[in-house]
Amino acid sequence: MEFNNSYELLIELRKKDLLKSKPKYWWPNVGTFEVVIGAILTQNTKWKNVEKAIEKLKTENGELKIEEIASFKPSFLAELIKPAGFYNQKAKRLIVLSKNILRDFGDFESFKENVTRKWLLEQKGVGFETADSILCYGCSREVMVVDAYTRRLLKKRGYEFDSYNEMREWCERGIEENWDKLAIIYENDLNLCFARFHGKIVEFMKNG
Repeated sequence: MEFNNSYELLIELRKKDLLKSKPKYWWPNVGTFEVVIGAILTQNTKWKNVEKAIEKLKTENGELKIEEIASFKPSFLAELIKPAGFYNQKAKRLIVLSKNILRDFGDFESFKENVTRKWLLEQKGVGFETADSILCYGCSREVMVVDAYTRRLLKKRGYEFDSYNEMREWCERGIEENWDKLAIIYENDLNLCFARFHGKIVEFMKNG
């Protein structure tokens, strides 16, 4: 697989049936608070463990509401999210993040509309990848998420970057510069394109 920019990489990935049976935006339940939970829980663990933790949360509490997570005791939440690993740390971070969202934005809908990357990065336990995952999948922002899979794929093809932001900018630039060729394919929705692009990279590297 050869490519000179991220647009050509996306075109190559589109030739492969990578997102069959996956949600439209690849990440499940986009636009909901569940994305925030998933973005924190997926740190340093496999997604299948996150799914187990989220399913346990849903079984115990039904719909995942930010107000409920904010009200939980760390020990109670830690027990529910145990399958995701690092559960004591992640429980504390989820509760604090939920409280901060409610304090600064009032509710999750306002958070989706008004949160900035800067605000997210100021939260304990939220790094670049987690922040961008929340923005892309939770808030429908036109942001490309890059991760270890992305770095590994690009490094194999001779592309290395000094920072996360530099790699993200490279991925976004090729898409934006060729958006006229992609807009119809992705329903004139750049967020959809970035979401599926990230998903394709992850699925390709997991299965490759």
